[in-house]
Amino acid sequence: METIGFIGTGNLGYPIAENLVKAGYKVKIYNRTREKALPLEQLGAVLVDTAAAAAEKGGVVLSLVADDAALEAISTDALLEALGPGGIHVSMSTVSPDTSTALSLRHQAQGVQFVTAPVFARPDAAAAKVGNAVISGPAAAKERIKPLLLAGFAKNIFDLGEDAGSANVLKLIGNFMIAASIELMAEAFALAEKNKVDAKVAYEMLTTTLFASPVFRNYGAMIIDRKFTGSPSFGAALGLKDMDLVLQTARRSYTPMPMAQLVQSRLTTIMAKDVHDADWTSLAMGALDDAGLTY
Repeated sequence: METIGFIGTGNLGYPIAENLVKAGYKVKIYNRTREKALPLEQLGAVLVDTAAAAAEKGGVVLSLVADDAALEAISTDALLEALGPGGIHVSMSTVSPDTSTALSLRHQAQGVQFVTAPVFARPDAAAAKVGNAVISGPAAAKERIKPLLLAGFAKNIFDLGEDAGSANVLKLIGNFMIAASIELMAEAFALAEKNKVDAKVAYEMLTTTLFASPVFRNYGAMIIDRKFTGSPSFGAALGLKDMDLVLQTARRSYTPMPMAQLVQSRLTTIMAKDVHDADWTSLAMGALDDAGLTY
């Protein structure tokens, strides 16, 4: 098994890195907060002190960080030099398509290939390797890294061609649709409650028939149970960041998205109220509050 680098073992990165270690890869890990990665060292991973130290000449580094600024911060000359010609940087982060396009050009200038492979999975799904990957970048590089994605988190891989930003566009579309679904369910279940219909029965009926999908089942249950805070697997701040990116991409392409504006406003309110440990499902609190319901 080859040695690979892994940068960023947060809520989502951790189970992916763990799966790779368990699959037999020698994994060199850099995490900004070293202590959070210590359990992976006990499994056999090697912890390093810099992002560049995770790379090997001609090797593969996977990164999964919070935002554009964090991705740019790790994509240093030192990292690119450490990878060298033939090396591959796989960005699994949810970032702006423009950022990925710019970083792709910068990597190419030093002979390093840049592949975008954002993750469609919550941490538990990634751990179970039933997530979905969307990838874009150089064809040969994508073929080389597919086994890593399958070993790390993915059940399915969808190829969007060679434009580095394409996978990020689809990731933003997917996250927008999830957020819009949370708003939709919050409004629908509020309507049920206000008209003395058991929202739990409505949830069971709808999510086992017309809307039988993981998004409606999982997030719908969180809304019904008012499970908006406490150990979020995807925080409200990250959700707001993603909706900002959605609207930024929409403005650039002259695409009206009124629902995205509403969801962005809901998440902005959550952040303004400083709701502690808020999952992005907390955006549903807006619709419940508008209807005069408790949560």
